[in-house]
Amino acid sequence: MNPEPEQAESKVEPKAPKRRAGVPVWRTGKPDAVLAAAVDTARTAIEGIAKASEIGEHLAARTEGDRVVTHLFESRLPGYIGWQWYAVLTRNSRSKVITVNELGLLPSEDSILAPEWVPWAERVRPEDAQEQDAEDAQDEAPAEDGADGAPGETAAGAEAAAETGAGADAGSGAETESGADAASADEAGTNGETETRGREQD
Repeated sequence: MNPEPEQAESKVEPKAPKRRAGVPVWRTGKPDAVLAAAVDTARTAIEGIAKASEIGEHLAARTEGDRVVTHLFESRLPGYIGWQWYAVLTRNSRSKVITVNELGLLPSEDSILAPEWVPWAERVRPEDAQEQDAEDAQDEAPAEDGADGAPGETAAGAEAAAETGAGADAGSGAETESGADAASADEAGTNGETETRGREQD
């Protein structure tokens, strides 16, 4: 019995975790030393848009470019657990005067976020497509049979028209016979009156 050939071990590279929509991607690099040390300046700036009790501990100082640093603070705002307050600081070259550029609240990997939007075509299940096809077939059926309506309606209309015509003919015949009888009665009455007057004159 021949031994089976050894299968080469397949090396599967681990996929990088997919980043969540809305979570910022930070640049790597050493932040500006003057701006990175201005934690109190960043906290004071955030207290202008939030209560001090809603701002947690300082988390990090991220570089955004030359002399631009973003300070991150823990959010204790109800409903925003896992989010982070941020303050973007900057300064001019050879200056130690710090300017606050931007303030706000950002999500992190631990934040509760709405699910990513999925196009309608990708959300449709096979059973949903079958139901839609059945409804479309029902809507197209009357148009294929006839533009004026369904076959049943056309046949019923023809029968009703035939019955109406037969009734009209029968009514006309009855009226004709009644008119003939009335004319005969009038003639008989006239002849009777003439004979009676002739006898009286005699």
